[in-house]
Amino acid sequence: MGAGDVMIHCGDMLNLACDSDAELARVDDWFGDQRFDAVLCTGGNHDWALQRRVETGAVAFANARYLQDAGWEYRGLKFYAAPWVPDLPRHAFHAPDRVLRRKWAEIPTGIDVLITHTPPAGILDVSSNGKSLGCPLLRDELARIRPRLHCFGHVHAGAGQTRIGDTLFVNASALVSRSSHVRGAVCVTLTPF
Repeated sequence: MGAGDVMIHCGDMLNLACDSDAELARVDDWFGDQRFDAVLCTGGNHDWALQRRVETGAVAFANARYLQDAGWEYRGLKFYAAPWVPDLPRHAFHAPDRVLRRKWAEIPTGIDVLITHTPPAGILDVSSNGKSLGCPLLRDELARIRPRLHCFGHVHAGAGQTRIGDTLFVNASALVSRSSHVRGAVCVTLTPF
């Protein structure tokens, strides 16, 4: 991966079958090897070790800025990230609808880049089985939030980009469903107004 300003990881950095602190440390080392001014990340439903670390109040990573229901600013661009996923109560960062409704409502307006693990319902969220797996509650909040860029992952078969109104949506899922093939990084240029 080449040098850049900000690298974003939308979660699922660990494998569901292997989620140890040692694996999390390897991810942190990998973040440290990237040639970017900043590395931003949030969690995903595979990231049990990360959720446990965050719940204890420990620093998530030494080489990346972990954002959970939090924002960060870089050269005039405002970022905000949240890891929550619906419909997977036995996975990391799951939240029931009543909590999701509150979490999505807390996302401020005026942000440039929204980073979530789950996609909004109906946007790059169709699984390899043809099922929409995005969050309708997140979709409902987008008209209010109006980010210029919304990055997410979670639904591997939905990888790609689409523009709706003033928002570019990027499903940056790297792993191709039901294979070991990994897609390349998605590069986006976004300048402050």
